[in-house]
Amino acid sequence: METQQLLKKVRRIEIKTRRLSNHLFSGEYHSSFKGRGMAFSEVRRYEFGDDIRAIDWNVTAKLNEPYIKVFEEERELTLMLLVDLSGSENFGTRNQLKREMITEICATLSFSAIQNNDKVGVIFFSDKVEKFIPPGKGKSHILRIIRELIEFKPESNKTNIAEALRFFSAFQKRRAIAFVLSDFMDSRYRSALKIASRKHDITGIRIYDPSEEDLPKLGFLPMRDPETGKVHWLNTSSGKLRIKMHQRFAEFHQYFKESFLRSGAGELSIRVDQSYPAALLAYFKNKSR
Repeated sequence: METQQLLKKVRRIEIKTRRLSNHLFSGEYHSSFKGRGMAFSEVRRYEFGDDIRAIDWNVTAKLNEPYIKVFEEERELTLMLLVDLSGSENFGTRNQLKREMITEICATLSFSAIQNNDKVGVIFFSDKVEKFIPPGKGKSHILRIIRELIEFKPESNKTNIAEALRFFSAFQKRRAIAFVLSDFMDSRYRSALKIASRKHDITGIRIYDPSEEDLPKLGFLPMRDPETGKVHWLNTSSGKLRIKMHQRFAEFHQYFKESFLRSGAGELSIRVDQSYPAALLAYFKNKSR
């Protein structure tokens, strides 16, 4: 992509996603994660209007009157984006490619984070860690991330989500907020996710295309596997094939939901022809309750 064309694309994404983060997500983002970057300070007597979830039951039992834990908010949080760049992300039959939606979501989350003075870092991965951008602050840092999301070309087209999670767990020593953005067409990451979720606040954002769920009837078509490069002729009108493809999609989806649920992590799925701002906003509101 030529420099001028790249800059225009970066600017379009910046304008769209910054507006979304300003009007929709800045408050919701902060309220969703404000309890995750808090350090214990002291206990004090319960006062009317205090959150009962903050009651220190041990102290309350000893003194026979309610006391609550008081926390001091840490000066900053760290937001890490784990971004799948494998070949299957360059697929889309509707409004946009999966990778394009991932880029916009990453930009929206990044602008929301820097409004709260948080650091943002990125791990680009395929079946290995392709590129690591250490956490940083400021608009120029976010624009660099957007440029890389648009232009970076991975060496591999395959997927290994566990490898990215292991890398993240190894380098990120302090508790962080992490979003894993992928189509999650992988089923080998449950153990690595459990380990990472013990320390970090992790959310999986699964992006998928409707044609992956229900193969359209279009007769014989050449299909290229984006991760292996092999071309296969498929009869998309075949009922058996359509059932097989749907079952494969459902298996990956079930593994995704069960893995994040068992790990105590958050998860949401967004179709490429749906509104990701609405899905994110609903997720943040539910998380902050």
